[in-house]
Amino acid sequence: MEGLAYWLPLIWIAVLGVAVALYVVLDGFDLGIGILFPANPEESHRDQMMNSVAPFWDGNETWLVLGGGGLFVAFPLAYSILMPAVYLPVIIMLLALVFRGVAFEFRWIAKPHHQLWDLAFAGGSITAAFMQGVILGALLHGIEVSNNAYAGGTFDWLSTFSLLTGVAVVAGYALLGATWLLMKTDGAVQAQARERAKLLLPVVVVALAIVSLWTPLAIPRIFERWFTLPNFFLLAPVPLLTAYAAWRCWSGLEKGQETTPFVSTIALFLLGFLGLAVSNLPYIVPPSLDVWQAAAHPSSQLFMLVGVLIMLPIILGYTVFVYNTFRGKVRHGEGYH
Repeated sequence: MEGLAYWLPLIWIAVLGVAVALYVVLDGFDLGIGILFPANPEESHRDQMMNSVAPFWDGNETWLVLGGGGLFVAFPLAYSILMPAVYLPVIIMLLALVFRGVAFEFRWIAKPHHQLWDLAFAGGSITAAFMQGVILGALLHGIEVSNNAYAGGTFDWLSTFSLLTGVAVVAGYALLGATWLLMKTDGAVQAQARERAKLLLPVVVVALAIVSLWTPLAIPRIFERWFTLPNFFLLAPVPLLTAYAAWRCWSGLEKGQETTPFVSTIALFLLGFLGLAVSNLPYIVPPSLDVWQAAAHPSSQLFMLVGVLIMLPIILGYTVFVYNTFRGKVRHGEGYH
């Protein structure tokens, strides 16, 4: 059982990492569509934007459920500490996702009196993205723990750093949305998406650089992880590949390419996620609890892992099927509603 007690938490943290990464990438671009809504006031453009994600958006949120549920069953101690620390932003995020989901469906039914639902769709998307960034910032900043319980205040999650990460996630999702539209649409919507992506990419790169420098300068254990030898040379490919991904995205935008900017933006997000993992693992509640201290009993982890190993290929297969079925562009006047 000792071997299982060591390896099962590592397997579960890998499962959670995959779920979070897939959620950020897949739900990120359709949240980005809502974030870009205020900049595209023309109704036909908004119809085309929403139709580009209509077959995918609800399935994308499956990964959020897997991430939250997986944390609860595999690391219940971490769940019991993290949730009280970020209750308010989590509740606000979930309510925003509800408003956004309802607005997505009701907007078509309410036409031509759909302005309220346009506002709910945009507001829900922006709020959900911002709160996800705030939650990320709060976790990176560190959670105060005493006797295996949250020991901080109600608003400890609110800080300059968490507000910065909130804005960074909004900008990042908007960039994902813009590059998605560049790949999936045509005409005026595509042209506008290209221009928006050119404006957003520098903002995302600067925000990523600030967060990447802020965390090691403010947190000694992260500084030691990145800037001591031989780690400095071993981890150097991460920032170098991030810079390359940003350059590829900009080059693709300048050359009129359609797919490269989206793929490069995904690479930016995944490399940023990898950087966060490198900075914090094996801690799941930084800087107090590692994955082994927070893990459930091995028998519970093993029981739930069997279900995940059965369902995960099914979910992945369905995701691939849907994206393959609805591949290609959504042109002006086309749609699924």
